[in-house]
Amino acid sequence: MTEIWFIRHGETAWNTERRLQGWQDTPLNDTGRAQAALLAARVAEEAAGRPFAALYSSDLQRAHHTAAPVSEQLGLRVRVEPGIRERGFGVLEGLAWDRVDELAPEAAAAWKSRDPARPLQGGESLGQFHARVVATIEDLAARHAGERVLAVTHGGVLDIIWRHASGVGLELPRQTMLLNASINRIGVEPRRWQVLEWGDVAHIAAAVGNDVV
Repeated sequence: MTEIWFIRHGETAWNTERRLQGWQDTPLNDTGRAQAALLAARVAEEAAGRPFAALYSSDLQRAHHTAAPVSEQLGLRVRVEPGIRERGFGVLEGLAWDRVDELAPEAAAAWKSRDPARPLQGGESLGQFHARVVATIEDLAARHAGERVLAVTHGGVLDIIWRHASGVGLELPRQTMLLNASINRIGVEPRRWQVLEWGDVAHIAAAVGNDVV
């Protein structure tokens, strides 16, 4: 079994403004940079008992900059993996969640429908996104059979991972938390994924209290 620690990137200004980021290359804010430092210290403690074999990151800077302090702590280079980039939301990118119906009604309806085959103007259908993420993770697991690795990614990717490991269909509403700088552990074997631990933010909660969403 390959154990992959999937980490959501630290906070960005668009997170706090509840704007769809997608492929927009938004930077971490001050809180996000602080979260990345706390995450790196936590991972370094964990690595003392059992080292990590590799560190991957999405090619978007909010993920890469979250991975950078981890890279420094562990002495592992960041391997860029575009396959764990956030879903492309097309014309919805940059829009506030509560204004998508007003500003891009057709695309908003496609996004909210959760129909895997329904196109999203300028972006990826849910089915395309799911296929990309699953294929990438299967490949990562095959590269690191029996090892433990880190991968810094995005909320939408984590949602796909949790659903695939839990057997929850794409058409159903989201059922789990997707927290900034959280650690989410998945065991991957051929044709079988399992959730080992989800939404671990103890490294952040200890420093800033419980309001970490």
